[in-house]
Amino acid sequence: MVIKILGTGCKKCVQLGENTEAALKEVGRNAEVIKVTEIPDIMAYGVMSTPALVIDEKVVSTGKVLKPKDIVKILEK
Repeated sequence: MVIKILGTGCKKCVQLGENTEAALKEVGRNAEVIKVTEIPDIMAYGVMSTPALVIDEKVVSTGKVLKPKDIVKILEK
């Protein structure tokens, strides 16, 4: 599993990354977490609002900081 955090490095982007790590730990799964910070790379996903969460190349959230429990729900699907 590859998870990407799309954002320029703002506080919300950092928080989404931390929440994602916490969610992975909670469900006991390993994943490669990649931070995508370059604007052209972010726009390639069609994302206009950051932070965004991408799991296995599918955009699952944009423009908000998901709580760990919300990310756990997405990971369990």
